[in-house]
Amino acid sequence: MKSICVYCGARDGRNAAHAVAAEALGQSIAAQGWRLVYGAGDVGLMGRVARSVQVAGGQTFGVIPTHLMELEVGKRDLTAFVVTETMHERKKVMFMNADAVVVLPGGAGTLDEFFEVLTWRQLGLHQKPIILLNIGGYWDPLIAMLDHVVAEGFAGKATRDFVQVARDVPEAMSLLA
Repeated sequence: MKSICVYCGARDGRNAAHAVAAEALGQSIAAQGWRLVYGAGDVGLMGRVARSVQVAGGQTFGVIPTHLMELEVGKRDLTAFVVTETMHERKKVMFMNADAVVVLPGGAGTLDEFFEVLTWRQLGLHQKPIILLNIGGYWDPLIAMLDHVVAEGFAGKATRDFVQVARDVPEAMSLLA
Protein backbone atom coordinates (compact mmCIF):
# COMPACT_ATOMS: atom_id res chain seq x y z
CA MET A 1 0.00 0.00 0.00
CA LYS A 2 1.36 3.40 -0.97
CA SER A 3 1.57 5.84 1.95
CA ILE A 4 1.31 9.60 1.55
CA CYS A 5 2.64 11.85 4.29
CA VAL A 6 0.66 15.08 4.52
CA TYR A 7 2.10 18.09 6.31
CA CYS A 8 -0.40 20.87 7.00
CA GLY A 9 -1.76 23.31 9.53
CA ALA A 10 -3.30 22.50 12.89
CA ARG A 11 -5.59 25.44 12.06
CA ASP A 12 -7.94 25.97 9.13
CA GLY A 13 -6.54 29.37 8.20
CA ARG A 14 -8.60 32.21 6.75
CA ASN A 15 -9.13 30.90 3.22
CA ALA A 16 -11.97 28.36 3.08
CA ALA A 17 -10.41 26.88 -0.08
CA HIS A 18 -7.68 25.35 2.09
CA ALA A 19 -10.22 23.34 4.09
CA VAL A 20 -11.94 22.22 0.89
CA ALA A 21 -8.58 21.10 -0.54
CA ALA A 22 -7.67 19.23 2.66
CA GLU A 23 -10.93 17.29 2.50
CA ALA A 24 -10.56 16.62 -1.22
CA LEU A 25 -6.99 15.38 -0.69
CA GLY A 26 -8.16 12.99 2.03
CA GLN A 27 -10.95 11.64 -0.17
CA SER A 28 -8.53 11.22 -3.09
CA ILE A 29 -5.92 9.40 -1.01
CA ALA A 30 -8.57 6.93 0.17
CA ALA A 31 -10.03 6.56 -3.34
CA GLN A 32 -6.59 5.48 -4.62
CA GLY A 33 -6.33 2.86 -1.87
CA TRP A 34 -3.40 4.72 -0.34
CA ARG A 35 -2.72 5.28 3.37
CA LEU A 36 -2.54 8.72 4.98
CA VAL A 37 0.44 9.37 7.24
CA TYR A 38 0.07 12.58 9.24
CA GLY A 39 0.51 14.29 12.59
CA ALA A 40 -2.47 12.57 14.32
CA GLY A 41 -4.25 15.80 15.24
CA ASP A 42 -8.02 16.22 15.02
CA VAL A 43 -7.88 19.99 14.52
CA GLY A 44 -7.41 22.31 11.55
CA LEU A 45 -6.45 21.00 8.14
CA MET A 46 -4.86 17.95 9.82
CA GLY A 47 -8.17 16.82 11.22
CA ARG A 48 -9.98 17.53 7.96
CA VAL A 49 -7.61 15.38 5.91
CA ALA A 50 -7.82 12.47 8.37
CA ARG A 51 -11.59 12.56 8.77
CA SER A 52 -12.01 12.68 4.99
CA VAL A 53 -9.80 9.62 4.55
CA GLN A 54 -11.78 7.78 7.24
CA VAL A 55 -15.19 8.69 5.81
CA ALA A 56 -14.00 7.43 2.41
CA GLY A 57 -12.93 4.12 3.99
CA GLY A 58 -9.18 4.71 3.85
CA GLN A 59 -6.31 3.82 6.17
CA THR A 60 -4.78 6.38 8.55
CA PHE A 61 -1.42 6.35 10.33
CA GLY A 62 -1.07 9.17 12.86
CA VAL A 63 1.99 10.17 14.87
CA ILE A 64 1.87 12.68 17.72
CA PRO A 65 4.25 13.63 20.54
CA THR A 66 2.93 13.43 24.09
CA HIS A 67 3.13 17.20 24.61
CA LEU A 68 0.71 17.84 21.72
CA MET A 69 -1.94 15.28 22.67
CA GLU A 70 -4.15 17.94 24.24
CA LEU A 71 -3.31 20.93 22.03
CA GLU A 72 -3.80 19.10 18.74
CA VAL A 73 -6.53 16.83 20.15
CA GLY A 74 -4.83 13.51 19.42
CA LYS A 75 -7.13 11.52 17.13
CA ARG A 76 -7.17 8.04 18.65
CA ASP A 77 -9.63 6.39 16.24
CA LEU A 78 -7.01 5.99 13.50
CA THR A 79 -5.94 2.74 11.85
CA ALA A 80 -2.55 3.22 13.54
CA PHE A 81 -1.87 5.73 16.32
CA VAL A 82 1.71 6.30 17.50
CA VAL A 83 2.70 8.51 20.43
CA THR A 84 6.30 9.72 20.50
CA GLU A 85 8.33 11.54 23.14
CA THR A 86 9.58 14.36 20.90
CA MET A 87 8.82 16.31 17.74
CA HIS A 88 12.01 14.91 16.19
CA GLU A 89 10.75 11.36 16.70
CA ARG A 90 7.35 12.32 15.30
CA LYS A 91 8.85 13.69 12.10
CA LYS A 92 11.14 10.68 11.68
CA VAL A 93 8.35 8.13 12.18
CA MET A 94 6.05 9.98 9.79
CA PHE A 95 8.66 10.28 7.08
CA MET A 96 9.96 6.73 7.42
CA ASN A 97 6.42 5.39 6.96
CA ALA A 98 5.70 7.37 3.78
CA ASP A 99 6.44 7.00 0.10
CA ALA A 100 5.81 10.66 -0.77
CA VAL A 101 5.12 14.00 0.91
CA VAL A 102 2.33 16.47 0.14
CA VAL A 103 2.44 19.88 1.82
CA LEU A 104 -0.87 21.70 2.29
CA PRO A 105 -0.98 25.25 3.68
CA GLY A 106 0.25 25.60 7.22
CA GLY A 107 2.46 27.61 9.54
CA ALA A 108 5.86 27.28 11.18
CA GLY A 109 5.50 23.56 11.94
CA THR A 110 4.55 22.79 8.35
CA LEU A 111 7.50 24.83 7.09
CA ASP A 112 9.81 23.00 9.50
CA GLU A 113 8.63 19.64 8.20
CA PHE A 114 8.92 20.76 4.57
CA PHE A 115 12.43 22.14 4.93
CA GLU A 116 13.63 19.07 6.80
CA VAL A 117 12.55 16.66 4.04
CA LEU A 118 13.84 19.04 1.37
CA THR A 119 17.23 19.21 3.11
CA TRP A 120 17.34 15.42 3.42
CA ARG A 121 16.58 15.14 -0.30
CA GLN A 122 19.28 17.70 -1.12
CA LEU A 123 21.75 15.63 0.90
CA GLY A 124 20.80 12.46 -0.97
CA LEU A 125 19.16 10.78 2.01
CA HIS A 126 15.96 9.95 0.09
CA GLN A 127 14.34 10.11 -3.32
CA LYS A 128 10.72 10.59 -2.23
CA PRO A 129 8.55 13.08 -4.12
CA ILE A 130 7.84 16.37 -2.33
CA ILE A 131 4.73 18.20 -3.55
CA LEU A 132 3.61 21.67 -2.49
CA LEU A 133 -0.17 21.85 -2.85
CA ASN A 134 -0.33 25.53 -3.79
CA ILE A 135 -4.01 26.24 -3.23
CA GLY A 136 -4.85 29.80 -4.24
CA GLY A 137 -1.15 30.63 -4.53
CA TYR A 138 -0.54 30.10 -0.81
CA TRP A 139 3.01 28.82 -1.39
CA ASP A 140 3.95 31.42 -4.04
CA PRO A 141 6.21 33.38 -1.62
CA LEU A 142 7.95 30.14 -0.57
CA ILE A 143 8.48 29.10 -4.19
CA ALA A 144 9.90 32.55 -4.95
CA MET A 145 12.23 32.22 -1.96
CA LEU A 146 13.47 28.83 -3.14
CA ASP A 147 14.12 30.32 -6.59
CA HIS A 148 15.96 33.21 -4.92
CA VAL A 149 18.15 30.83 -2.89
CA VAL A 150 19.14 29.06 -6.12
CA ALA A 151 19.66 32.35 -8.02
CA GLU A 152 21.91 33.64 -5.23
CA GLY A 153 24.05 30.52 -5.39
CA PHE A 154 23.14 29.00 -2.00
CA ALA A 155 21.69 25.88 -3.59
CA GLY A 156 21.95 24.15 -6.92
CA LYS A 157 19.08 24.04 -9.40
CA ALA A 158 18.47 20.43 -8.38
CA THR A 159 17.29 21.58 -4.95
CA ARG A 160 14.48 23.57 -6.55
CA ASP A 161 13.71 20.67 -8.88
CA PHE A 162 13.14 18.39 -5.87
CA VAL A 163 9.95 20.35 -5.12
CA GLN A 164 6.97 19.78 -7.39
CA VAL A 165 4.13 22.29 -7.29
CA ALA A 166 0.47 21.38 -7.79
CA ARG A 167 -2.25 24.01 -8.17
CA ASP A 168 -5.02 21.69 -6.99
CA VAL A 169 -5.73 18.22 -5.63
CA PRO A 170 -6.19 16.52 -9.03
CA GLU A 171 -2.78 17.81 -10.15
CA ALA A 172 -1.19 16.61 -6.88
CA MET A 173 -2.75 13.17 -7.32
CA SER A 174 -1.46 13.04 -10.90
CA LEU A 175 2.06 13.82 -9.65
CA LEU A 176 1.75 11.10 -7.00
CA ALA A 177 0.57 8.49 -9.51
